[in-house]
Amino acid sequence: MSTPVYKRILLKISGEALAAGQGFGVDNQRVHEIAAEVAEVHKLGVEIAIVVGGGNFFRGVAEQAKSMDRVSADHMGMLATVINALALQDALERSGAFTRVMSAIEMNQVAEPFIRRRAIRHLEKGRVVVFAGGTGNPYFSTDTAASLRAMEIKADAILKATKVDGIYTDDPVVVKDATMFDTISYLEILKRGLRVMDATAIALCRENNLPIVIFNLNQRGNIRRVVLGERVGSLVNEG
Repeated sequence: MSTPVYKRILLKISGEALAAGQGFGVDNQRVHEIAAEVAEVHKLGVEIAIVVGGGNFFRGVAEQAKSMDRVSADHMGMLATVINALALQDALERSGAFTRVMSAIEMNQVAEPFIRRRAIRHLEKGRVVVFAGGTGNPYFSTDTAASLRAMEIKADAILKATKVDGIYTDDPVVVKDATMFDTISYLEILKRGLRVMDATAIALCRENNLPIVIFNLNQRGNIRRVVLGERVGSLVNEG
């Protein structure tokens, strides 16, 4: 199969994925590997928007932020996502994909402000769009930002890239006999309290019936496989 099943996708990448196991900062080689995969999928004619996290620099709910005001900590996390977005933009353009960074927090020297119609126009013109700054509001995760932006640009699906193969009954790193779901409903995730995406993000997708595919980013070619409709990872839908 070589025809994409999705015309427009929202790819969610964590900040930690860009750190490549270092725990902090951006691993240049890893960023270019991810960018090359995205560019390869883009050449199939798929319109791609990306939401990137900031956990490789700062996370508002992390241990290091516990003594801080939550709003200040979340704003720091949002700024971290801008750093990651710029790194991705550079790597994507080196891979041949014209890219625009749009930030929910205005910083005109480095990124365009997020304007929904302009974002859609960029996608229609064949540009990859990287959304930075989360939702622009504290107390909301980048998972929620991914769900919100996916709805706003009318994406066909959210592809959440993780370090595990899909959604499991328990943490597969801790519980060795945890089993993976091929398909699971939004409601089942909320009922079981599975920490796939936060509850707000799942609820948003459920209300708008937007499918989510959870897959392993560390396996080369998985983004392409998901886009081409292969059974990779776990599919979240109405069930």
